[in-house]
Amino acid sequence: MKPQEYESNSLINRLPEHLKQFIKPQHYEEYTAINQAVWRYVMRKNVNYLSKVAHASYLEGLKQTGISIDDIPNMYGMNRILSEIGWAAVAVDGFIPPNAFMEFQAYKVLVIASDIRQLEHIEYTPAPDIIHEGAGHAPIIANPEYAEYLRRFGEIGCKAISSARDYEMYEAIRLLSILKEAEDADPEAIAAVEKRVDDLQTNMGKLSEMAQIRNLHWWTVEYGLVGTMENPKIYGAGLLSSIGESAWCMTDAVKKLPYTIASAHQNFDITKPQPQLFVTPDFAYLSMVLEEFANNMAIRKGGLEAAEKLIESNAIGTIELTTGIQISGKFTKVIAFDQKPIYIQSEGPTALAYREKELVGHGIDYHAAGYGTALGKLKGVNLAIENMSPKDLHAYSISEGENITLEFEGGVTVSGEIITGMRNLQGKIILISFKHCTVTHLDTVLFQPDWGVYDMAIGTQIVSAYSGPADYNSFDLITHIPSSKTIKSDRTPAKIALEALYQQVRDARESQKPINTTAVLAELAEKYPNDWLLTLELLELNQANMDTAVITAIEQRLEALKAQRPEITHLITNGVELI
Repeated sequence: MKPQEYESNSLINRLPEHLKQFIKPQHYEEYTAINQAVWRYVMRKNVNYLSKVAHASYLEGLKQTGISIDDIPNMYGMNRILSEIGWAAVAVDGFIPPNAFMEFQAYKVLVIASDIRQLEHIEYTPAPDIIHEGAGHAPIIANPEYAEYLRRFGEIGCKAISSARDYEMYEAIRLLSILKEAEDADPEAIAAVEKRVDDLQTNMGKLSEMAQIRNLHWWTVEYGLVGTMENPKIYGAGLLSSIGESAWCMTDAVKKLPYTIASAHQNFDITKPQPQLFVTPDFAYLSMVLEEFANNMAIRKGGLEAAEKLIESNAIGTIELTTGIQISGKFTKVIAFDQKPIYIQSEGPTALAYREKELVGHGIDYHAAGYGTALGKLKGVNLAIENMSPKDLHAYSISEGENITLEFEGGVTVSGEIITGMRNLQGKIILISFKHCTVTHLDTVLFQPDWGVYDMAIGTQIVSAYSGPADYNSFDLITHIPSSKTIKSDRTPAKIALEALYQQVRDARESQKPINTTAVLAELAEKYPNDWLLTLELLELNQANMDTAVITAIEQRLEALKAQRPEITHLITNGVELI
């Protein structure tokens, strides 16, 4: 992505390149007058209704972030105002991978799907759009406590380890949301993808860290309620941006449950209204639950289970040993003894790092064919190698030029000539390199001399494991190619003509100059008999003029539309009430 393709600022500039690849220009000029009318209807309805049921931070945030009721937000203007509360926003194309989405949050950058829902889906769309992101997420982050929760959630969430099926689920949900929002989408294609999503949800197996933290995100950031069980208020962006669900969720038809860490195991369906919602007493409690969850993640627990999670993920991840040395790659094998890992193996490009900086000479070119290392303590020796002083190392013949056999607890043996070692800033040895080296576990050969130099990472235990590399510069991560792209609606001559009518009414409202309402009504009746939103806008425009005959004609058309299309009766009724 070329820098000039989107407006930037200091927060966006510091994003790593692997996140910048998702940013796209907003193309504000592509929003039509129909798009603007959809935004305006939803915002007017929401502000009117949400003033009664949303958390107080929402309306305050609308003012603070400068989000207009009448106009779709411009990303540049949003960024100028968001910068005052320490955040930024970027445009993206629909759903992006969960790890990337959360990492943006960690950098205090909101990702905003810049498309907008069709008029036919004005109440709710499963696809992320600018109403959901701009009118849902942006205002509530003006609350400092909530904003810090969001940032911290991103920081922890982007390190969550996925399963191999999580990415399949992401791609299926992304495609389903695109098809459901698309104009004239093939019902059979939608049904096929719905079946795919259902099949995946049924056969996900044990929920991964990412699946669980995604659930927590859904039940808080997207669909959260805050306050008392008897009188909760809305703060989740999915509810704040849905004129249908924001009303539905307040009825007794939706079960209200106390928010706890158990919510991590409650799955959701993005295509349907939620049957239950979770209530947090306040925003501070959200952070408490998040920390409770993080305490059980591989990034904090380490150990054998952490290694097994990375192997199951089939993706690049990192393990960190007790010395601080970090190994990043796609892990394929762990050998355990007494429920502790004693050997870890990766395949393909692997990099070694310390404190998130690649060790010189230990990048993916050097470790191109994978990497393996022994872990733990030497058999019969109480002092771990990492805790040995230079004098201790010499006593055990662990020094340059020595031919040595190191036998670890659990049966891993390393035999070879020591070339050199590498220490960390605290003086602990973190890496020993051997030549003419053979590594075995019982009768299995793990490394043989003709493979070259054996670089053994030093550490008694895996203290941490997480998704992604330790040093993002070690790998080429600018590779995201989604399997599906958002579908733009066809701008037929008839649609372009309808957009022109909407623009005519919009211009009249903004300039306060009269238009020929009777002519517009006649054209609507003749060419666009199903359109209701422009008729509402005409009613609003003519209320000030008090032209009884024109207002009566508009009201008659609205009543006729209600009779023809009962499914939009409540939309028309709500619109009239707003006027």
